[in-house]
Amino acid sequence: MKLLIGLGGNVGAVPAAFSDALGAMGTAVVVEAVSPLYRSRPLGPPQPEYWNMAALVAVEMPLLWVLERCQQLELRAGRHRQGEERWGPRPLDLDLLLAPGLVHRGPRLTLPHPRFHRRAFAVVPAADLAPEWVHPYLGRNLRELAGELRSADPGAVRLATPPGSW
Repeated sequence: MKLLIGLGGNVGAVPAAFSDALGAMGTAVVVEAVSPLYRSRPLGPPQPEYWNMAALVAVEMPLLWVLERCQQLELRAGRHRQGEERWGPRPLDLDLLLAPGLVHRGPRLTLPHPRFHRRAFAVVPAADLAPEWVHPYLGRNLRELAGELRSADPGAVRLATPPGSW
């Protein structure tokens, strides 16, 4: 199965944390492509800007296994979800965003990510990798969604590195 994973963080050496996490996914998660790095304004409390990107992966394991692996990698990078301020600063955030044609609703995981389509910092990098993927509830592709979000708030997310440069 193909899957888009969103990466974010704003504490420490975030691009290095992205690289480490993607390299440590394991053989059951094959990273096929990564977007450029972006910078975005934070949501929530006052804090530094975020680094963001997306990864297109092929997975052989169940979605909950992938979710657990992502949470293990967040913990390894220094993120502690318990006691963490909602939308507060973090060294690494890995979110399962979207898989083509897949809708999943469970107590631990919802796909597509429930707020994905409203967040330029997630949609714009994802659209770099899979512009024609369609959001199953909205019936619009990621290119269209990214364009709408950028038009609505042009400064929400900006390119930090040219494609392929990091």
